[in-house]
Amino acid sequence: QVQLVESGGGLVQPGGSLRLSCAASGSIYSIYSMGWYRQAPGKQRELVATITSIGSTKYADSVKGRFTISRDNAKNTVYLQMNSLKPDDTAVYYCNAAAVARPNPYWGQGTQVTVSS
Repeated sequence: QVQLVESGGGLVQPGGSLRLSCAASGSIYSIYSMGWYRQAPGKQRELVATITSIGSTKYADSVKGRFTISRDNAKNTVYLQMNSLKPDDTAVYYCNAAAVARPNPYWGQGTQVTVSS
């Protein structure tokens, strides 16, 4: 089993920045990819960014150039640096971990990000 705990959400003005953190614990050796997803009210959950165990990254077109995903293997933590935030970025952000031999990924509890003036 893998446990994921997110932190770093909050209220920020348009144009501002936030950094989300996701700390993994448990059977972390089985994880080969981690990522961030988000879900806005009335919308489906969508991919924001992912990073593999070897550091390959992928981003949604809507966040390219503004968000950066990174990982600290020593701390078993993945980060999402979000810059130039827009009201459309308002959502609950979820951390996700894909593990070997497990068809469904692990999910964190989510952290609210609100971009508003």
